[in-house]
Amino acid sequence: MRVAENLNTALHALMESRSDLYVLGEDVADPYGGAFKITKGLSTRFPGRVLTTPISENAITGVAAGLALSGDAAIVEIMFGDFAALAFDQLLNFASKSVSMYGSRVPMRMVVRCPVGGGRGYGPTHSQSPQKHFVGIPGLALYEMSPFHDGLAVFEEMLAREEPCVLFEDKVLYTRPMHEVADPFTVTVADGVARVSLGEPPDCVIIAPGGVAHRVIAAMRSLLLEEEIACDLLVPARLYPFDVDVPPARHVFVVEEGTAGGTWGAEVAHLVHARHWNSLAGPVTLVHSADSVIPTAAHLEREVLVGEQAVHRVIRETLRG
Repeated sequence: MRVAENLNTALHALMESRSDLYVLGEDVADPYGGAFKITKGLSTRFPGRVLTTPISENAITGVAAGLALSGDAAIVEIMFGDFAALAFDQLLNFASKSVSMYGSRVPMRMVVRCPVGGGRGYGPTHSQSPQKHFVGIPGLALYEMSPFHDGLAVFEEMLAREEPCVLFEDKVLYTRPMHEVADPFTVTVADGVARVSLGEPPDCVIIAPGGVAHRVIAAMRSLLLEEEIACDLLVPARLYPFDVDVPPARHVFVVEEGTAGGTWGAEVAHLVHARHWNSLAGPVTLVHSADSVIPTAAHLEREVLVGEQAVHRVIRETLRG
């Protein structure tokens, strides 16, 4: 099963088990089934609860927040995560605040799905990874899809939080198989964190969201074969609040596709520093994309986005001095 199919299957299971759940978004109804076909078949099976909306991300998210406030549950599809900027007011000033600003806790069961990331030649306004802009908002939890986390379990966890959540889905993962990792690595999943390792004490630990995990694993393989550097990779399903049991390590790296400055990686580094400063050989190292808009041309896009070679180079230079 590929990642897109896993998400689609999860949504079908959720809609079947929860009669109060609605799905909203642009072109989410059949026969289109969403820009990336994640909602395929839902409107046919659950007419009346899958709502194709006008082109207004602010309105879509506001309606979902209203459904959540009235006791229902809602999942929103933002066609491209870049356009979540248009829904930012609803998330910052209404949905996240509604959990606690009325004097007692109000359950707000809503998920905003955001396809993000480059690698498809979609250009500057359809290829961004805007995760950092949502970090640190009280009452708003952030998740990211990965090939190692079952979509149904992640959706159920988000809805069980009873607070607004944003699920980032890197578009390049949609066609990738679930649970696949190349030899000699193995993957285990516990407490919402996937760990890709060789099964022996590593030279460094890498923390990365699901969208860049396959690039990091490729770099881990080349580091092992060419430099004899062994790495462990931690892939959390929940990005924020970040609560991952990072094993003590001399060197820790955080890899993300977003640009530098006020990033999720900086938040992770702050927490790792506080917990493991005595065991670290130096500061946590951040690896990210270039400070640039994302070009449409494939060869220029590769130069801007963080990739296997950049991860390999930064880790080699840090560990080898």
